[in-house]
Amino acid sequence: MIYVSHISKLYKSDFIETIALDDVSFEINKGEFVAIMGPSGSGKSTLMHILGALDRPTSGKYLLDGQNVENLTDDELAEIRNKKIGFVFQSFNLLPRTSALKNVELPMVYAGISKEERKTKAEKLLEMVGVGERIGHTPGQLSGGEQQRVAIARALSLNPSIILADEPTGNIASTQAEEIMEIFQNLNDKGHTIVMITHEADIAEHAKRVIAIRDGKIVGDRKNGKQRKIS
Repeated sequence: MIYVSHISKLYKSDFIETIALDDVSFEINKGEFVAIMGPSGSGKSTLMHILGALDRPTSGKYLLDGQNVENLTDDELAEIRNKKIGFVFQSFNLLPRTSALKNVELPMVYAGISKEERKTKAEKLLEMVGVGERIGHTPGQLSGGEQQRVAIARALSLNPSIILADEPTGNIASTQAEEIMEIFQNLNDKGHTIVMITHEADIAEHAKRVIAIRDGKIVGDRKNGKQRKIS
């Protein structure tokens, strides 16, 4: 599903050169639940942007579902993002004056899906993530955990190959964070491939595999034999 080979990313500013990623290689197979964990400044956000086709590596190869990503045009990258990746962000990125239902429908609007079909699907997705009774509420009327549930439903709206979650529990209370991780675990149990960026070790423990990154390098890659389950 994801093949990263000797990826490096350099940023240049005046006379300063910053190495954000340094010769990073790994593979993620279909159906895995992987946490990429590292402290602030470790390079994990840069890696997330590359995995999400939001940025290009300076060198190395990135294949997404067998397709070489770094050589695509901007339009082709946008199409890849729309078809293959469902994004879940720390800040939710919901439209503030728009209902939960309309927020989930939005990607389907751009995809040209009929009004009736997208409404039916959005309702089912919101019900699945536990906010079926809140579909008419705007983000300001929802808790942080509820907003993230809506964001997860939106990420699933176009049946992506991969769910890419960037610090998905960073802006919500710890009890709600546990509930969000339960949703991700349930989605993975149903076959969804999930890649989660986090700096929190306890959140990473919900994944089945943890890739550790520090100073732009992979410093650990382990199967999580002690995966946390929600009781």
